[in-house]
Amino acid sequence: MTIIREEDFIQSIADAFQFISYYHPLDYIKALGEAYEREASEAAKDAIAQILVNSRMSAEGQRPICQDTGIAVVFLKIGMNVHWDTNKSITEMVNEGVRRAYTYPDNVLRASVLRDPAGSRQNTQDNTPAVTHFEVVPGNTVEVKVAAKGGGSENKSKFVMLNPSDSLVDWVLKTVPQMGAGWCPPGILGIGIGGTAEKAMLLAKSALMMPIDIHELQARGASNRIEALRLELYEKVNALGIGAQGLGGLTTVLDVKILDYPTHAASLPIAMIPNCAATRHAHFILDGSGPAHLTPPSLEEWPQVTWEAGAQSRRVNLDTVKPEDVAQWQPGERLLLSGKFLTGRDAAHKRIADLLAKGEPLPAGLDFKNRFIYYVGPVDAVRDEVVGPAGPTTATRMDKFTEMMLEKTGIIGMIGKAERGPQAIEAIKKHKAVYLMAIGGAAYLVSKAIRAARVVAFADLGMEAVHEFEVQDMPVTVAVDANGESVHKTGPAEWRAKIASVRLS
Repeated sequence: MTIIREEDFIQSIADAFQFISYYHPLDYIKALGEAYEREASEAAKDAIAQILVNSRMSAEGQRPICQDTGIAVVFLKIGMNVHWDTNKSITEMVNEGVRRAYTYPDNVLRASVLRDPAGSRQNTQDNTPAVTHFEVVPGNTVEVKVAAKGGGSENKSKFVMLNPSDSLVDWVLKTVPQMGAGWCPPGILGIGIGGTAEKAMLLAKSALMMPIDIHELQARGASNRIEALRLELYEKVNALGIGAQGLGGLTTVLDVKILDYPTHAASLPIAMIPNCAATRHAHFILDGSGPAHLTPPSLEEWPQVTWEAGAQSRRVNLDTVKPEDVAQWQPGERLLLSGKFLTGRDAAHKRIADLLAKGEPLPAGLDFKNRFIYYVGPVDAVRDEVVGPAGPTTATRMDKFTEMMLEKTGIIGMIGKAERGPQAIEAIKKHKAVYLMAIGGAAYLVSKAIRAARVVAFADLGMEAVHEFEVQDMPVTVAVDANGESVHKTGPAEWRAKIASVRLS
């Protein structure tokens, strides 16, 4: 009988979450490097380069790949012959491991988990509890898979109950464009087929833990229906032209992973969950001999990709920029921002909206007039950092606040990731403002442009407090100009047509 000691299990969980915070799985890095070499879209190639450079920087500095260090997900296969040397429940041990990982002083991770989700939404401060799935199997070991799932990709999860005669492929091709770019492509699609509603979702999430092997599958050909379906969806999803960060390009997905399960004769449950550019998971087995040891990848495994802002980028002084300057910026134009801007995301926008609705003033020092707001919830600083990794969050969540912010606070621009919806674009056009896009999945790289940071308001919100950042040469792209033209509409449309044209020729 195998004895698993409490401390070995807890420390293994903690070490694994630290490990995946700064090491991408090598299969992802290699697949992304190959996508970089193939990419013909200049904007998408630049975005992939930033993600690859950020990944190597994170591995070297052992700091998070993304500021959203995720909700902790743990899959356990527990052998029936295992004995536990502990007075704690397995769930309690998992949560203690997560707590250690996310509060580790040398690499503090962002606490994003909130209790009372439909009410007060209070941060638990240590990213617990984890979401833990158990399976009891024959054997005398404990197999563990851990994943840190970012909110941007998790929010794009989809589920449908199709009729048995409906086409899964048609549903996927209709649904992926509706997901927008908030899940930070290029990534992986996990698809679960069958079972019941909750089983399909669990299958889709489990599928994301599988290694990327689509190119091997292409080389040898499909040997069963699921493999044929993977190949078909991989080709057809990439033909949509969505591309890296939704800017248009050849690669939207690096792989499509599928798991299925028998289902009711009247049902066809389908779940689809994307993994983002911050794909993070690790697998290990405990056999009673001690804690798990995860082997760091060699830095030589990373593609030799470099990234520079480019001589064609427009330099912008945020401290002197005016509305008439913003009106001249062109869709897709690359900017380098220097100077000061304020930050704010969901909770801060809600608090500002509540204050304005009650006719109350904003906190002293919170002046948005002719300034930019950056949608971000940074990681806490460690050692000599000004701030931890500070990449953008999904901008569409702030769409419903955009008209209010532009009309009531006087901001002239916003910075986030992915597209804006019709409501926000109309407000941007009306007020002759602008929306700039930073690259999701390049949080550590972005943080290197931040020279100073301080909390300005709502300190009780933790990572969602309003900060003032002072930046130097922070790279962004004009995603929606003052006339309301969005590159997230024009880019994919252009590349979808190009891809179709190549295939027809």
